[in-house]
Amino acid sequence: MSEQNPSTELSGYYAWTQTLQGVYYGPGSVSTALPKLLDTLGASKALVVTGNSLYTKTDVVKKVEGILREQNRYAATFYNIGEHSPISGIRAGADEFKKSGADIIVSVGGGSPIDASKAIIYFLHEQLGGEFLRQIAIPTTLSAAENSVGAGYTDEAGQKTAVSSPHLAPSGVILDAELTLATPERLWLSTGIRALDHAVENLYRPFVIPPLKYLCYGAIVDLFKYLPQSKADPNDIHARQKLQVAAWMSLWPREGQYSALGLSHALGHRLGATYGIPHGITSCLTLAPTVNLKAKVASEEDKQWLSGTLHQLKQTPTGSLEGDVVKFSSLINELVNNLGLKTSLDRYDVPREDLPTIAERALGGRNENHGDVVAFLEALYSSP
Repeated sequence: MSEQNPSTELSGYYAWTQTLQGVYYGPGSVSTALPKLLDTLGASKALVVTGNSLYTKTDVVKKVEGILREQNRYAATFYNIGEHSPISGIRAGADEFKKSGADIIVSVGGGSPIDASKAIIYFLHEQLGGEFLRQIAIPTTLSAAENSVGAGYTDEAGQKTAVSSPHLAPSGVILDAELTLATPERLWLSTGIRALDHAVENLYRPFVIPPLKYLCYGAIVDLFKYLPQSKADPNDIHARQKLQVAAWMSLWPREGQYSALGLSHALGHRLGATYGIPHGITSCLTLAPTVNLKAKVASEEDKQWLSGTLHQLKQTPTGSLEGDVVKFSSLINELVNNLGLKTSLDRYDVPREDLPTIAERALGGRNENHGDVVAFLEALYSSP
């Protein structure tokens, strides 16, 4: 098997994440799915982990708490998880879990509370030993953090870091579109671009098996279709449920880790926590130019997978792989603009002098495309 990209090899391995016991989806599904998952997992008391805005400004968390109370399975709610999951909130959440008498976490919200819950579980296991605790994830954005075995968080120095274990993936997931109605439009749509980022980068990351790539094609089609519909009618539950399933397809749960991050994700990690840019917005900035760069530097196989998106999107091919990849990049850029998500690095006060370091860290010390990456980051400012 090739060490570089075995995607087309006719041998390989796939397994579901070790922990996942079920995914329930559909509008209104939380009221029946949550008790079923708690029964399946043999859980008695749940700590709800969420963010301050979702807790104080919506009734979403109250609805989840109410279901748990009806089941006599509510322990407490911890709502001090900030954007990019700061380590201080994770430590406080671990302390709250120990005090509450809970035996499971129910996370509610976007990628930050879901990843923070994974990190809480990781650090509690380090402290207490024994079996890993479990999480039921109820996402209200399209970031798809519920499908991975890793937990990204922000350390004391403000840098993005991560922990990973096959035991950290949620044991249950509930995709209930009704719970997303309170999600702010910009957060909802930009995390949709984050899901698109997952799907697109899985087309050229090594060690992503062909069936998952075709799931990603399906995710790309639905994200291009239903994100504009959701913007046009924010109360369209059908479109929202389609988008939740598309986000699921964009990062299908699997045992172990995916290969190293794609460039757009790696840049997002370098930009997000350090400069306070939301994850969805980093994808709005970096995905289209990353795909454009792939037309120049990607392998023929990776270009073929990217070129295939035009057929999936019913777009006329250009006659060359490189031209097709550039056209796909322009379609991503057009989608971002039409969703009202176009932004710039200067809006977030990213110093130009930091760009070489950002590029170097995103490339993991590989310098072959360093100049190209710095150049496209330079182009992400609103003025010369």
